[in-house]
Amino acid sequence: MKSYILPDFTIERDNTRCNNCRVCIKQCSYEVHFFDKEAAQVCAEEANCVNCQRCVVMCPTRAISIRKNPNQMRTNANWSEEAMKAIYVQAETGGILLAGMGNGCSHPIYWDHILLNASQVTNPSIDPLREPMELKTFLGRKPEKLAIKNGKLKESIPPNLELEVPIMFAAMSFGAISLNAIKSLAWAARQEGTFFNSGEGGLHSDLYEYGKHAVVQVASGRFGVHARYLEEGAAIEIKIGQGAKPGIGGHLPGEKVGKEVSETRMIPEGSDAISPAPHHDIYSIEDLRQLIYSLKEATNYEKPIIVKVAAVHNIAAIASGIARAGADIIAIDGYRGGTGAAPLRIRDNVGIPIEFALAAVDSRLREEGIRNQVSLVISGSIRNSADVVKAIALGADAVTIGTSALIALGCHMCQKCYAGKCSWGIATQDPNLVKRLNPQEGQRKAANLLQAWKHEIKEMLGGMGINAIESLRGNRLMLRGLDLTEKELQVLGIKSVGE
Repeated sequence: MKSYILPDFTIERDNTRCNNCRVCIKQCSYEVHFFDKEAAQVCAEEANCVNCQRCVVMCPTRAISIRKNPNQMRTNANWSEEAMKAIYVQAETGGILLAGMGNGCSHPIYWDHILLNASQVTNPSIDPLREPMELKTFLGRKPEKLAIKNGKLKESIPPNLELEVPIMFAAMSFGAISLNAIKSLAWAARQEGTFFNSGEGGLHSDLYEYGKHAVVQVASGRFGVHARYLEEGAAIEIKIGQGAKPGIGGHLPGEKVGKEVSETRMIPEGSDAISPAPHHDIYSIEDLRQLIYSLKEATNYEKPIIVKVAAVHNIAAIASGIARAGADIIAIDGYRGGTGAAPLRIRDNVGIPIEFALAAVDSRLREEGIRNQVSLVISGSIRNSADVVKAIALGADAVTIGTSALIALGCHMCQKCYAGKCSWGIATQDPNLVKRLNPQEGQRKAANLLQAWKHEIKEMLGGMGINAIESLRGNRLMLRGLDLTEKELQVLGIKSVGE
């Protein structure tokens, strides 16, 4: 059957530079490049190209360029080329459309419509190079008050996570990404005094040495969950939902379930790993409370319990219930959050921006007088240190980064993670591709990213006249909105620029 779908990209090869070394053939995991013996030159099957840029970067003579296909369909404001191509694909395959990474729609990015305040004459700025700046953050339940007797605390403090910087690595499972990628993030987390998240795939045996810096996840499939797993982690996260696919479960295809993944997840080799959307033991806040306290009992009340949910329309009420159910930390993932695979229509049309979810939850918990009972961690396309600072001023205690961390390791955002052919050795289990990511190099880059952001956060705090991250948390007076409606400003709880 003749396909009506034109290639998304065209490959331009400068034959004055190309010496037919065939490096591009070896480097392309999508089988785009091939050697034509009759023409005695390297050619390309453009329909296979996902624009991962591997061939461009590795070409020793810089002979390759990849561009968006210049062929365009007739302009129609309602029927865009993307909308028509989607129908062609579904008409040919009869399947749902899949997408990797985060929502790329041209919806407003509200971080970019929020500006930070700066100190001037009456409230001088602080020089972070010469004066101490405190970024240490504690995540977990805080006591109502501290009673001291004979110079000692009368009661025990609830378990908290101690972060040197208010940034953690997001949940990405072994299976969805390679072991080398996870090792890179685990090492960087330990090096920089923060935490990585195992995701819903269990903890590979090589990662137990990083247990003191691991958040271990309990998802609906319970993959890899056992006594030692719970004991080794610094905190336990109950995954209810994620921003890229609220209300949708997880699915790791069987071709990614090799020997090590199967042993880690405790499922048969080659079988699909399916996490249903609901936890079949959670149908109410009371059920969630029972699981929270079951996990606390199992770990002797020594670890904070996190509940992760997607940012949805009634998130403030949901968060209030989670806090009252006994969670120590609530993780909220916005609709721009990344993922290995999600139904395209779900990813692009379900959920809400993390900025509004965060502001609504922080306000609700403060109004109910229970904000100190739980910490808030947010995620969903945190792109730089300014996003981190704005999130904390809106009410977050810390953030987690996933896509940013993978980009630091070399991800080029081709958004085909679900294919398992990642040219950069990140979202793949193919041993020939996995080895392309050197974990020592990945460790260095992931740690460098955190170090760079830490320096920038200190600079921004100093510019605001603040020397401790604690003083910024929930301080929305340090924020102003640009090009936002009155209703948007009201929900965010900030003033307009000029006020």
